[in-house]
Amino acid sequence: MSRISESPGETRRAKDAAPAADRTNRTAALVATAVALPVALLVGTLAFVNLAPDSSTATPDPSPSAARPQSTAPVEMAAPALAERPATVCRALLSQLPASIRDLPQRPVSAGPEQNAAYGDPALTVACGGTEPEVAPTDHIYLVNAVCWHGVEEADATVLTTLDRETAVTVRVPHFYGEALQWAAPIASTVVASVPSAGPVPSGCTS
Repeated sequence: MSRISESPGETRRAKDAAPAADRTNRTAALVATAVALPVALLVGTLAFVNLAPDSSTATPDPSPSAARPQSTAPVEMAAPALAERPATVCRALLSQLPASIRDLPQRPVSAGPEQNAAYGDPALTVACGGTEPEVAPTDHIYLVNAVCWHGVEEADATVLTTLDRETAVTVRVPHFYGEALQWAAPIASTVVASVPSAGPVPSGCTS
């Protein structure tokens, strides 16, 4: 059997080629690692963002009476002297008003607790025994829970006064609480139960 022998030159070339191949393989491995790491980080970041809860929709809008400092100091209110009959009617009304209106707790008043009441902060107020307003053709008149209300818009509140009761009742609702009539509704039920109706009723209040 014949034997093939390598020349010294071929042996040196083979030895030189082996380190070069090793360097090429290491360089290729480093390049592949350098490319793979950023891709893996990007994929992981995208997965975290997609799985994280959306905080923009998880938190509901706070309600007007959401947890915040609430004043319990007496609310400044006038208490004009009333004749005997209006005073009796107002005492009946105040005795039947609820301890809270929706989620607004009742607060003390500076004067006339037998004819005035206040709720929440800013204060929603109820005053009994005032003067019934003159009604112009363009005025706002509302029928809420069988009570006829005359509405006036002030800078920071809506003022509603009854037009069909023996003794006038005025409710002042700060704009902070939104639509005033939704707050007048529970008060109207107490007005119907304690303040006799009187006529004539304005045409805008006929059911």
